[in-house]
Amino acid sequence: MFQKLLQPAALLAAALLFAGNALAGACPVHYVGGRLPEIQNPKLAVATRELCYGVFGVMHSGLTRTALWSAEYLRANNVEAASDQSRVDSFHAEPRLPRGQRAELSDYARSGFDRGHLAPNGNMPDRRSQRESFSLANMVPQDAENNRHVWAGIEAVVRKMAAKEGALYVVTGPAFLGRSLRKVGNVLVPSHLYKVVWNPRRQAGAAWFIENAAATQYTTMSIAQLEQTIGINLMPSLTARDKQTMLQLPNVRQRKARRERRGEAEMS
Repeated sequence: MFQKLLQPAALLAAALLFAGNALAGACPVHYVGGRLPEIQNPKLAVATRELCYGVFGVMHSGLTRTALWSAEYLRANNVEAASDQSRVDSFHAEPRLPRGQRAELSDYARSGFDRGHLAPNGNMPDRRSQRESFSLANMVPQDAENNRHVWAGIEAVVRKMAAKEGALYVVTGPAFLGRSLRKVGNVLVPSHLYKVVWNPRRQAGAAWFIENAAATQYTTMSIAQLEQTIGINLMPSLTARDKQTMLQLPNVRQRKARRERRGEAEMS
């Protein structure tokens, strides 16, 4: 898919540009050691743009018209504040992005996919950050059953972990694997989704990895395994040993399946 969309000169230019800015980042507080992830696959580095929000940051791709990742320093006090926030949907196109590189609400309309949050609404401690989380720059086309059940369970587990441990670094994103990727409107649909957590108190981390389908089964893996799978150095400030040190992840309790009413808002 990416081979068809990119020219060799564009790949080279993007790789050189990104290499020069690999350590830079406008919102370092969201990242382990303040260091931005490093894209190792030059096909993914085309037309990228860092976007900073109050409690999370994303790297947006004008090629996929999604984020390549969303990063959070998820603190226990933010989780507590978020629990008091009622949900107010405010899905919107990201005004800071060029129209020719961003997702629009029309891309998702009648697509059959949810607008799946990367940094979830349930982590947002106030109305401003909640609205920011509803930017389409923080979304990917996600299978509805996946989003509303197993993925919602993963998000809930991460909040419980952060509340217990005090703080976690969390990076969430899509993976575009294989040669049969599809689009909804102009937005590329990821084949898989991942969520990686790093516990600074325990000096260990791990990740969930799941197919973007009506699946109930997920895989847990080390940070090193996930990075090798997706072609992004997600936490470059960590050592190779750090990335192999496996954090024990709790079991995920999924939301019970139920008949969805037509027009019901996406869960996330």
